[in-house]
Formats: sequence, structure tokens, C-alpha cells
Amino acid sequence: MSDQPSQTPALPEDPTHRPLERFWPYAELAEAPDDDELADLHPELRAVLFGEPDLPFSISLVFPAFEGERYASAVERARRADEYTEYRNGGVLMHRARFFPATRAADLRDLYGFMHDVPGSEVLIDDRPLPYARELWLPLVWFLIR
Repeated sequence: MSDQPSQTPALPEDPTHRPLERFWPYAELAEAPDDDELADLHPELRAVLFGEPDLPFSISLVFPAFEGERYASAVERARRADEYTEYRNGGVLMHRARFFPATRAADLRDLYGFMHDVPGSEVLIDDRPLPYARELWLPLVWFLIR
């Protein structure tokens, strides 16, 4: 055996058929995500990829889809938030509504009334679960309601 590589070409000299022009099904994708894709990123992933955003204090309510007549009202209230995102976590549809208290304190209170007892729901302060978020932080925000 010789140490020289084989001299046979990858394609024959006279091909019998023409290869398809679409080689890769995703060849037309942009190199960078567009604005809609960036808006739909989970806030934790966005912080890892692009650094912590310079946002004012916020309270986020996260809740899964649930049964009952309160669900439609909860989603409608969540969509009124300053930022609203739907995503899937382990196949479960999750709703995330971020509120800036000075502008939407009443909507925050109303949404919390619909989803406070739903298993899997969370109250996040500046996108982090903090101790006493439900017991301390939310009542402090209720004082902002006029």
C-alpha cells in the first residue's frame, strides 16, 4: 500500500444525473436572529446571551396553562403587561407577564388574583425568584394603586 491519497475524484467525469440545487434545507436562514425572535427569547436566556439588560425594577408573574374559567381572564390580563411572552417548558405552555409597578400596578394585582393559587406559578422580582415575593413585595406594590 502506498501512503498517497487516492486520486479518484469525488464526482465522476461524466455524471449521469444532475445533483439537486437545494443542498441544505436551512440555507436561506439569516445569520442573526430578527427582532421578533429576540423579543420571544426567555429573559434568562437573553441575559446569558447579551448580558443583563438595563431595565427598571419589575415584577413578573409566570403561570402555566390551567383549567377553569379564570384562565381566559388571566391570559387577557397578562397580555396587558408591559412585556408578555408565551413559551413552552417541558411541553407545558407558560405565560410570563412583566410589569413595571409605577405603570401597571392594578393590572398586576388583577392578574395575581386569577393565578395566585395555580400550581407551578411564580412571582419573580427583576426576573429572579426571591424569598417572600408574594408575601412582601406584592403588598408593597399594592400601595401604588390609586
